[in-house]
Amino acid sequence: MAVTRLHASWLVLLAAPCLLCAGPAAAADYYVAPDGDDANAGSLDQPFATLQKGADVAGAGDTVYIRGGTYSITTPKTSGAGLNFTKSGTDDQHRIKYWAYEGEKPIFDFAGMTLSTSGYTHGFVVKGSWLHFKGLELTNVKMNQFSNNAVAADGGGHNIYEMLDLHHLAGTGIFIGKGPGGNLILNTDAHDNYDPTSNQGDGQNADGFGVHYQTTGETTIVRGCRAWWNSDDGYDLINQEVPVIVENSWSMGNGYINSGKDRPGAGNGAGFKMGSSKTGVRHIVRGNLSWKNANQGFYANHSSGGNDWYNNTAYNNGGVAFNMLASDPSDSSVTIILSGDKAHKMRNNVAFPNKTSNMMGVDTAFNTWDLMITPAAGQFASVDDTGALGPRQPDGSLPNVDFMKLEAESPLVDKGTDVGLPAVGAAPDLGAFEYGAVPATGGGSGGATTNGGATTNGGATTNGGAANPNGGAPGSAGSGSSSAGTPSTGNAGGASAAAGNVGASGSATSAGASSGAASTTSTNADDAAGCSCRLVGAAPARAPHAVLVALLACWGLARRRRTR
Repeated sequence: MAVTRLHASWLVLLAAPCLLCAGPAAAADYYVAPDGDDANAGSLDQPFATLQKGADVAGAGDTVYIRGGTYSITTPKTSGAGLNFTKSGTDDQHRIKYWAYEGEKPIFDFAGMTLSTSGYTHGFVVKGSWLHFKGLELTNVKMNQFSNNAVAADGGGHNIYEMLDLHHLAGTGIFIGKGPGGNLILNTDAHDNYDPTSNQGDGQNADGFGVHYQTTGETTIVRGCRAWWNSDDGYDLINQEVPVIVENSWSMGNGYINSGKDRPGAGNGAGFKMGSSKTGVRHIVRGNLSWKNANQGFYANHSSGGNDWYNNTAYNNGGVAFNMLASDPSDSSVTIILSGDKAHKMRNNVAFPNKTSNMMGVDTAFNTWDLMITPAAGQFASVDDTGALGPRQPDGSLPNVDFMKLEAESPLVDKGTDVGLPAVGAAPDLGAFEYGAVPATGGGSGGATTNGGATTNGGATTNGGAANPNGGAPGSAGSGSSSAGTPSTGNAGGASAAAGNVGASGSATSAGASSGAASTTSTNADDAAGCSCRLVGAAPARAPHAVLVALLACWGLARRRRTR
């Protein structure tokens, strides 16, 4: 009996090193396909049929790959959600990823979905955090009296929404409400959205992008996005009390429907509606292009505090290029004049034509209207927007077209002032595009760079550098794509915090570093079987000295007993 007990103790001690070196479970890959079955294992050969099944089983660090084809959603997961994402990752390196299978386009069609008669029924409802959605198309979310959104983020944060196509909805493309913030909306399109029977009026609530109702937490970044033909506004930050950065994004034709043929009765028609804060929060709006919107190109929307407006271009909007209206936080009908650190700060902007309003109390310099420059078509490489709303570049970047880029001899070249964005030449240029800057090729979700993650002036190479399959470069790192027909294996570098920490002056500092986690797939042959006591990306684990001493002592005692 003593020998048996000794052997049991010896086995426990022998197993101790493996127990001590055991790490977290390896990340899993799941697959969803239109011809799958939710009773399947969720493997490549036996995929699930629904993304909801993938969302229910995936955990932190896992990836759900969605095969191309149409997924018709008829029965919602809940009365308020076609698909409900409640589970969370844990950090930037352990997100739950919902990615289109490489080279394929999954389409989620909600045309036949049963809607609540007493509330909202959105397409995707996102309650989880540290998630990454990439390469998906969502369309045909209908409405009763409530404007239903394609993606409604309800309480989750630190999420990445990348390369999504959100269109023909009876509501907003992405609506982020409340939550801890820290989101990144990257290279995403929202267009042709219209809510005709909204309880607030015809076309009143169908925006491209909305960030609202957050009172504490981290900054959200909107970068490289496009909004067009939405019945209300392109981008809207109403009732948002935490700073947001909107950069290098485009807005066209908002406030119109049916591809510009008609004007809804209650749609506002602002390209970038960046305000209505009651606490004076300061947003950063830079490097954006706004044209042919029904009303303002850029609008402060009654905010009681100013924003930083840098290097934006407004062209041929129906109302004015820039409207800096400020109102009393307790009564929006009372106009106020901002001053000191509450004033709007405007630098290097182009108004074509030079139409502005409510500019009292605005800190304005080095803009076309300050420099007495009258923009004209010949100062630009092109004022024809053909291709601007066409296909994106393969990495998800905005189309590389000449529209509103500067001519070499333009009086807008080298007429700006330093606002912390990279420039080419003797001084920064005016407007969204820096003449001579090489267009960027990185289109993935790299972590934020300094100055709050600027991708700067329409795509200079300083905005993240070359693509990196592990997503490790800052800024717009590579998307991690592998060859067509196989799933992407690189992890897009995260926005661990997609946003920088915005200081009192509104300039962003100490932006989150990009992590670019290494692949969890081991290439070490020793890892193929058994407990090798090795973790990918870590040094081999070693048993503590005390355990080794105990093993030797146990072995010696056993030898003595056997020799008696």
